[in-house]
Amino acid sequence: MDHATGRSVRGDFNDATFEYAGTRSRFFREGEKFIVETDGPDGKLGTFEIKYTFGVEPLQQYLIEFADGRIQALSIAWDTRPKDQGGQRWFHLYPDAAVTNKDPLHWTKLNQNWNFMCAECHSTDVHKNYDAAKGRFATTFAEISVGCEACHGAGSRHVEWAHQKLASRGFDPGLLVKFDERTGITWSTEAGTLRPIRSAPAPALRKEVETCGRCHARRGQLSEDWIPGRPLSETHRVSLLDQQRFHPDGQMRDDEETYNYAPFKQSRMFAKGVTCSDCHDPHSAALKAPGDGICAQCHAAATYETAAHRHHADVSPAPGCPSCHMPERRYMVVDRRHDHGFRIPRPDLSMQTGAPNACNDCHHDKSAAWAAQQIESWFGPERHGYQSYASAFHAAWTEAADAQALLATVAGAGELPGIVRASALAELPTPDLDLIRRGLSDPDPLVRLGALDGLEGVPADRLWALASAQLTDPIRGVRIRAAELLASVPAARQPVAERDKFAQAAAEFVAAQNLNADRPDARTALGNFFVRQARAADAEAEYQAALKLDPSFAAAAINLSDLYRQLGRDGDGERVLREALSTSAQDASLHHALGLTLVRLKRNEAALDELRQAASLDPGQARYAYVYAVGLNSSGRRDEALAVLRKGLQSHPNDRDILAAALALSRESGDTASALDYAAQLSRLMPGNSELEALIKQLKR
Repeated sequence: MDHATGRSVRGDFNDATFEYAGTRSRFFREGEKFIVETDGPDGKLGTFEIKYTFGVEPLQQYLIEFADGRIQALSIAWDTRPKDQGGQRWFHLYPDAAVTNKDPLHWTKLNQNWNFMCAECHSTDVHKNYDAAKGRFATTFAEISVGCEACHGAGSRHVEWAHQKLASRGFDPGLLVKFDERTGITWSTEAGTLRPIRSAPAPALRKEVETCGRCHARRGQLSEDWIPGRPLSETHRVSLLDQQRFHPDGQMRDDEETYNYAPFKQSRMFAKGVTCSDCHDPHSAALKAPGDGICAQCHAAATYETAAHRHHADVSPAPGCPSCHMPERRYMVVDRRHDHGFRIPRPDLSMQTGAPNACNDCHHDKSAAWAAQQIESWFGPERHGYQSYASAFHAAWTEAADAQALLATVAGAGELPGIVRASALAELPTPDLDLIRRGLSDPDPLVRLGALDGLEGVPADRLWALASAQLTDPIRGVRIRAAELLASVPAARQPVAERDKFAQAAAEFVAAQNLNADRPDARTALGNFFVRQARAADAEAEYQAALKLDPSFAAAAINLSDLYRQLGRDGDGERVLREALSTSAQDASLHHALGLTLVRLKRNEAALDELRQAASLDPGQARYAYVYAVGLNSSGRRDEALAVLRKGLQSHPNDRDILAAALALSRESGDTASALDYAAQLSRLMPGNSELEALIKQLKR
């Protein structure tokens, strides 16, 4: 990041123009100022001064400051690559969309806000300073770009040390943390296998990875008092593996960048003790050796840089190690980034799960089956990749019958990466309390967090015994998550000796949300917390604040409407949902919530129309189809209900609610054959269920 000057600006501001979504933007100068004429928050053309440049290669963005302290990132960026590589042009970061001022992704909206989205990692010692009462930012930084303290922390003691006379200096340079994981470490080659071996086991706390992860992880900020070398979960909530951001094998998706903390923590390299500075110079970010030389530091070139290993002797130039083991994905249109999972190509997993593979990244004209056959012909039928959990997450995300068993196996496998076990605990369809108890005592804070996530939905009267120990966890992120869960336990039912522990952790939770009071998700999370504590007025205020920040934020509207339901104010709930739909008409969750509200208001035809729209807009949500079918049947439209259920089963063949409803309605209609089929499917999902077994016998008779 830099001030916008003739030295720092790379883009063409010589009256250049760019057209997008019906708007013709113009880039020009007024004296020393750099100006853009483009669509503003009201959709009308306006002129805006470029305050800062953001980035250098392969693209540069431009930041514009508003009167309320917001700094917004323009979505039209400059491609700084050479012209022969397609660069030296203006381009839009969402080329396949038509983002206008009505869209949440518009450059003037929340999701393009520098103060929250960008500042912490692109400047040094950032303090957001958002005033929630006034809706204003007064964000400050110690250095405009990334300086020493961005990684090493506060440096005043180091400066004092440096000013001392050489003769009187001690050996401690006064830094907050010593990045000494590589000190005295050597790598040798294992006899017979030629595999690299670290001279000492990796430390439990990976200081470099946790420090770099602050900006190279997909995470949310909990506190601004970050200290280098501490677990990242102390001040940030790291995203676990989920369907939105990851493929089932842990690769990051093209459209949801997760950065490289999560992929690297899944890798065999991380497990064996490799750290960031083994490959990267931490100050220049350059690789420590060119090309495959960086891998040859540990992996014998005589073994791996051969046609016998690569099997591409007829290709020139020969593919390097990253081509197969660190496939590239493109983000922000022109920025190519390597996946740091260091995985072997698995086209066989592509066939099973749909995850991409390095082979077909190049061989676009071939199938995954073709690539899998090639791999098998070279290396034999057995695949021994380190990342062995794709089938479990694929089962979970496709609602397969064996998802519970497969995820439980992953969650209980101590040899697997902590972030994977944490994700498996969080994804379990039904909480496995034995596994969760083990997870809560795991040394990895990510696993403890995943175990707490796995307790969502457990009745409040059982939660305290399970999760209260985490109220005093050494890691703040774990304490915060425990407090969030335990907020539903009334104070009168909390052990007297532990109430202060809850109060302290709850205060940390509230502080984390207040830090992000400029975000509707944080205001909604605080509203949910207050609902759990039966503080209806406080919850209402937080939900309303979230909707003021973003009137289309569905979670706030739905939760506020549900709060009004609890208060007997369904009319107000309808109003809130309709207001949200006026700005987000294609949001299925809003239609579904409005349908339920109208049912309670006894406006059944209008309710069915909303439930129908929800099921149509998001067929991926089995619940929407089920509820719509129940509504149809309640209105005497059984045949239509059965049609909806059958269609739902095409996408969700193992959904128990849909199967049970289809079974019941088929019996009512006299379709015994179909009822028997649905009962058999349910029985496979619920083996040993005596009621189902008896029903199947009855249907067969």
